Amino acid sequence: MRRLYFLLPDLDVTHKVVDELLLARIEERHIHVIAKEGIPLADLPEASLIQKSDFVPAVERGVAMGGATGVVAGLAALAFPGVVIAGGALLAMGLAGAGMGAWLGGMIGMDVGNTHIKQFEEAVQGGQLLVLVDVPRDRVDDIQNLVKKHHADADFEGTEPTIPAFP
Repeated sequence: MRRLYFLLPDLDVTHKVVDELLLARIEERHIHVIAKEGIPLADLPEASLIQKSDFVPAVERGVAMGGATGVVAGLAALAFPGVVIAGGALLAMGLAGAGMGAWLGGMIGMDVGNTHIKQFEEAVQGGQLLVLVDVPRDRVDDIQNLVKKHHADADFEGTEPTIPAFP
């Protein structure tokens, strides 16, 4: 999956684009709209905290760092005389570290704004709407062309290389 970013000028155009995306068989759960506070989105699919925050990248970093820390702690425990750690215990320490890192990383990531969305903050505060669309790789060009064909005022702002499976 790839995430496409479109800046749209107003609610009317955004409603039309979302309707066209739905007709193009993009599920509503893959469409996320971000607007300035106070703009009523009504039936538009509003972006959740997961899309607006750095939750997913923070969890990924937490798993990597926590898992590595757990394995290093297990290996360090082997250096002490009299401490016997089997492979299963070393694996368990790595998994426990990964779990703890994921939890802590997620907690921190919820408080940090999404780094990909920060570049659009000024436009959104100016009244434009940002639409995030998660599409399969082979449909990226089709969706871009669909939106541009019917809405020349829609600004395509690029893609995010990969979208994790769980947001």
